[in-house]
Amino acid sequence: MTKVPNDQPLLLDAPRAWRTYTGGANLETLHGRTPENSQFPEEWILSVVEAHNAGREDIVEGLSRLPDYEYVTLREVIGEDPAGYLGKTHSHRYGKALGVLAKLIDSGERLTVQVHPDREAARRLFQSDYGKTECWHILGGQAVDGEQPCVYLGFRPGITREKWKRLFDRQDIPGMLDCMHKIPVKAGDTILITGGTPHAIGAGCFLIEIQEPTDYTIRIERVTPKGLPIADSMCHQGLGFETMFDCFHYDGISSQEAARRYFIQPKPLEENSGGTRRLLIGPEHTDLFQLEEIIVKDAVGIKNPPVFCGLYILEGSGQIITAGGCHPVGKGQQYFLPAGTGDFTLKAAGGPLRVFRFRGPSGKQAT
Repeated sequence: MTKVPNDQPLLLDAPRAWRTYTGGANLETLHGRTPENSQFPEEWILSVVEAHNAGREDIVEGLSRLPDYEYVTLREVIGEDPAGYLGKTHSHRYGKALGVLAKLIDSGERLTVQVHPDREAARRLFQSDYGKTECWHILGGQAVDGEQPCVYLGFRPGITREKWKRLFDRQDIPGMLDCMHKIPVKAGDTILITGGTPHAIGAGCFLIEIQEPTDYTIRIERVTPKGLPIADSMCHQGLGFETMFDCFHYDGISSQEAARRYFIQPKPLEENSGGTRRLLIGPEHTDLFQLEEIIVKDAVGIKNPPVFCGLYILEGSGQIITAGGCHPVGKGQQYFLPAGTGDFTLKAAGGPLRVFRFRGPSGKQAT
């Protein structure tokens, strides 16, 4: 394998993953293609995780690759020198694992009602160090079949395991949806979904997600809203139809408490003539990951400790300027910044540059 530097930004490709729901038209538009929905509604970012799909076990999907280095996977690169690419402190604690995964998600239909395990359940049921707590930042949306973008989050009071299982056995989808809080969403909303929380993204939502690095999804619907049958293993993830109910938290809450618990207010980090930085989710909410939005009008300098991070260029063009040189960037590109990158500057060219920065469990060291 060609030696890949660990002290400068590394361009990643834009891997798509097959999912049980349709969508992705906004992703096509983002990359300058004809906007069409398909079974590939997600673009994975900073990914060393493979997508798990029944019937597609022989197809590797979701892994980030480096187009400038013969499309070697990011996972292979990190495996060559975890301390050099991820940072000594991070690799000492987490080994070769980034501890984080990000995605762009564009839902052409409502996702099936689902849950992801928290860490305790993931260790017990999947022998995994990671569950799947996640955070969504809504980028935009549009009405689908007359319904505005929304999400379903958390149980209402009075929902028991027994009631939930009866609804599953009958496949009473309206009954399942009625057990959860239905909340309208708009661009700018940031939502934290802890492991164990039942949820579903509604149709017409375009969002960026940051999460623990697993693909454990317990689906409670056996047919998608568009009529696609879901394999048993895609429902229970190998746990069986009884044990999968252990992944849900049955702590019902009021609508007011749901809004307080799940919706996060951004924290301003910097605002001047060069641009603005906002921490969308940070250490006060979770120690699992951080997500930051940077709007560059001219230039914004970033203090970068010796730990990796990731960047996604959602809008505009410009440069990443490091001690090692200038790196052109443009809309729809994603980058892995190894631990040796050091401080860097984002500079816009010909208009604002909108960037999202991802950090994993070691990211709390950063500012």
